[in-house]
Amino acid sequence: MDMELTATSKNDRQKSLEKALTEIERAFGKGSIMRLGEHSMNKMVETISTGSIGLDLALGIGGVPKGRIIEIYGPESSGKTTLALHVVAEVQKSGGTAAYIDAEHALDPTYAKALGVDVDSMLISQPDTGEQALEITEALVRSGSVDVIVVDSVAALVPRAEIEGEMGDVHMGLQARLMSQALRKLTGSISKTQSVIIFINQLREKIGVMFGSPEVTSGGRALKFFSSIRLDIRRIESIKNGSEIVGNHIRVKVVKNKLAPPFRMTEFDIMYGEGISKMGELIDIGIERGLVQKSGSWFFRGEIRLGQGRDSAKKYFMDHPDEAKVLENEIRKFEHTSYVNERNEMQVKDNLLSSGIVEGSELNGE
Repeated sequence: MDMELTATSKNDRQKSLEKALTEIERAFGKGSIMRLGEHSMNKMVETISTGSIGLDLALGIGGVPKGRIIEIYGPESSGKTTLALHVVAEVQKSGGTAAYIDAEHALDPTYAKALGVDVDSMLISQPDTGEQALEITEALVRSGSVDVIVVDSVAALVPRAEIEGEMGDVHMGLQARLMSQALRKLTGSISKTQSVIIFINQLREKIGVMFGSPEVTSGGRALKFFSSIRLDIRRIESIKNGSEIVGNHIRVKVVKNKLAPPFRMTEFDIMYGEGISKMGELIDIGIERGLVQKSGSWFFRGEIRLGQGRDSAKKYFMDHPDEAKVLENEIRKFEHTSYVNERNEMQVKDNLLSSGIVEGSELNGE
């Protein structure tokens, strides 16, 4: 008797749910609510390469995710714009469209071209005010035709009231309110159109901080919350050829990641006039994964002698792009397999714990 009542109750609940779903769809349109298994969200997240193999691996999903907000921040001349331009170049290679909101009015087309950006097809805007910059960004997102939009930078998004006011006027919190309002409006549209918005941000220092880091990003807290990925990029040291500085060694930390484990780090070289040294990354990561061997100052790949010294090995891969591509594919496959195995192991542990077959102390070897 109790079982019959329970079954009837379940049927009534299901009918009520179906009725509610029908009313919601009638009021707000088809697709306004659905089961997650029927939705595209259930599929693997599509990504765009960052132009750095190491950073793609550190992000855990192979690049920056589509339909999300990304923040790149760091000190001056640390490679923020270079990294963003590499993402633009990668999306253009796959036939996508990119836009650059140059709020700083400082984009160098010659440098962008050297990084592989098709400057003729890239859309560019140099807005006068922060409101104008964000309205243009919203219009591009809503069009559904732009894959990547770079806003350079948040610190340069000056509110109209500040521009029209006097030099000594105080405008407390205007920029933070502007960013907060814009991000609330943008988030839904970005998800629907699968655009990627990359906000480049600068660092400031809070006065009077006794403990912890005094560093803070400009534009308030909203961007921190709305960003799916936050990248902290820093210059570690200069790269010299004799006495001449030819580039910088960079470290990137994934400070926030909503799609994979955060706090992973990677290091790579940014060479002047060239950008991210992909061949240098191939050698460094290849050695870590056992795909490239080093004996003394000589580098090998199996039986193939790549050269004496890192620069010679880099030149070998530049002269043999097909072999470089094979090595890159092996590195990505190796990392993907490791990531899948790690996920499967975690799933097995969760299943064992939830079923009560084993206790946490047993899994930890206690």
